[in-house]
Amino acid sequence: MPSLDRSPALTGTRLARAVLTPPAILRLAAGWASVAALAALAPALPSPLPSLALLTLLAAIVAVIVLAAGGVVQQAEALAARLGDPYGTLVLTLSIVVIEVVLIAAVMLGDGDHATIARDSVMAVSMIILNLVFGLCLVVAGIRYGGLTANRVGTSMYVGMLLLLATSAFALPALIGDDGSLRPVQAVVVAGVTVALYAVFLRRQTGVQVADFQEVAEFQEVAEFDEVAGYQEDAGFQEVASSTFPPSPAPSSAATPDAPTSSPSTPTSASMAGIVQILRTHHLELLARSALLIATVLPIVLLSHHMAGLLDEGLARLGAPAALGGVLIAMIVFTPESITAVRAALGGEIQRVVNLCHGALVSTFALTIPTVLVISLLTGQQVLLAESPTNLVLLGATLVLCALSARAARMTRWHGIAHLLLAAIYGFALFS
Repeated sequence: MPSLDRSPALTGTRLARAVLTPPAILRLAAGWASVAALAALAPALPSPLPSLALLTLLAAIVAVIVLAAGGVVQQAEALAARLGDPYGTLVLTLSIVVIEVVLIAAVMLGDGDHATIARDSVMAVSMIILNLVFGLCLVVAGIRYGGLTANRVGTSMYVGMLLLLATSAFALPALIGDDGSLRPVQAVVVAGVTVALYAVFLRRQTGVQVADFQEVAEFQEVAEFDEVAGYQEDAGFQEVASSTFPPSPAPSSAATPDAPTSSPSTPTSASMAGIVQILRTHHLELLARSALLIATVLPIVLLSHHMAGLLDEGLARLGAPAALGGVLIAMIVFTPESITAVRAALGGEIQRVVNLCHGALVSTFALTIPTVLVISLLTGQQVLLAESPTNLVLLGATLVLCALSARAARMTRWHGIAHLLLAAIYGFALFS
């Protein structure tokens, strides 16, 4: 539960200095200056651009987008710290996913054929977030702590949601659609069910089941003890490096990850009062940071239109696979959140890592698929969602591995290595 925040509210010049920091102003200025520069120079640019000029311009736009995305993450992390988990992490996740959805929509509404951009992007996000980033976090946490315990109920809910959303997005179009695309009526039903399912999930996550998405306090203490004692993991078991400390006690039936003793299964009146108090006390700071977040997102939206056209032309000249565009979008957008997840792993916050990685992918499916289906219905564009058998097998193996990790008593580096191997296999299959 988010603890009651008793820190004083920021007002006046203190609020301005806390929110409008030099890095925040730099990111905001760089984003809007780039938008203005492109708007002024676009009519004068030759068509087609020379390869070197195209590469330079594309690299500059990507750099500004990443810089601005870092500003979005900075404000979202400040909101997350103020609100507490899972509310704060949800703000960060939704901020990143909205950027990704905007980029995909911009590519779809641009020139050229982009029938597979949504499918390729979401598949790339799945492999990058669940295998590359999550695997790296587990390896980092495993090396530092030997293994950490996530909240099994919340993690299992994420995996269940991903299984449902992935099936409706990638498998259903191949089974009931036409040539990998959903018919208009089917698209309306899938989009509506996806949004409704996500709304119910969010209500549970931020309401009666909020404790299932928070750190298990008892196992945080075990992780801290393991670090002090010098535990070393080898071949799946813990070996104490010093006999000064006894081995970590095994969790009892009365205190399992499914039923943490330190947190009730439902939010108490005190915890809900804490959120209300935070909103009342810090409403000016929350509004200011939210406004700055939106102002930093807008240049990303405008620059993404230019990036989409340049990216298409660049990949065509290189003869690169079409799916590489989706991978690049996923890497650009989720780099800041990936850094945040690794930092959480270093801090022993394994449930926050799960909330960031699994939660980001749930939001990606739930927001991207309905958005592209609506664009398809309004513009008449064909949207191919049916995945290849190879990618379906890889995604299925990833979800199975996530389910096994969720049920493990402790997530270790060996779970992370397995995820990293799946990421490598995906990269190999991408260029096969």
